[in-house]
Amino acid sequence: MSDLITTHIESFDGTQMAIHRMGEGRPVVLLHGLFSNADVNWIKYGHAAALAGAGFECIMPDWRVHGDSDAPTDPEAYPAGVLVRDAFAVVEALGLTDYDLVGFSLGARTSISAVLAGLTPRRLVISGMGLEGLTNWEKRVAFFIDMIDRYDEIERGDPAFIAKSFMKAQGIDPVAARLLLTRGVEQIDTAKLSTIAMPTMVLIGDEDRDNGSPERLADALPDAFVETIAGNHMSCVTQPGLSAAIVRFLSA
Repeated sequence: MSDLITTHIESFDGTQMAIHRMGEGRPVVLLHGLFSNADVNWIKYGHAAALAGAGFECIMPDWRVHGDSDAPTDPEAYPAGVLVRDAFAVVEALGLTDYDLVGFSLGARTSISAVLAGLTPRRLVISGMGLEGLTNWEKRVAFFIDMIDRYDEIERGDPAFIAKSFMKAQGIDPVAARLLLTRGVEQIDTAKLSTIAMPTMVLIGDEDRDNGSPERLADALPDAFVETIAGNHMSCVTQPGLSAAIVRFLSA
């Protein structure tokens, strides 16, 4: 496996963000999902190593509240669109001008928002996301807010138990997470999806419809197709098919 290097940058407001890097070659920015981190999403199951082996430099930030990045509990640290601003901070701090962008789940949603706000990757991978994940965000967030508000009461058998267990295992601060979810994640105007011009792969597990229809999302984009791999929303991240599909698309 290529050596893994971890550094930190300051985001727009001084929040320290961890950036994990592996490989040499064409830069690809990989954005992880909610309550996860770069290690769980991209490193642990070999995806970064596969991309590095195919000639890419993997650039894997931990979102604020996640992984080795800061988790501020000041509400002012969570303006609307904060993750988009963090994504811009990564691209600007590293001086990236010619790169690809890959996002999973919340990272996919943020990738779309960031492109709509002006990021210009050569190619875009939207994984673990469907159209309804963009339009029904408030409903999705409500589940997690309820989980955080009942954090100490949730026991095995509760529908929120798996989400709580995953969040706890990753060391997520519930106070910071609640602020991020209620204040920091922006709405997306799906009418603007037609302006996303770069080639896009909508990558989805064959049992994953947690965020709605990937086909409808691909249909809303000018130059997109759906690629299906094995797994549900959680398990597809553990499958080698995830990075194999990304390598094929980015290498074409």
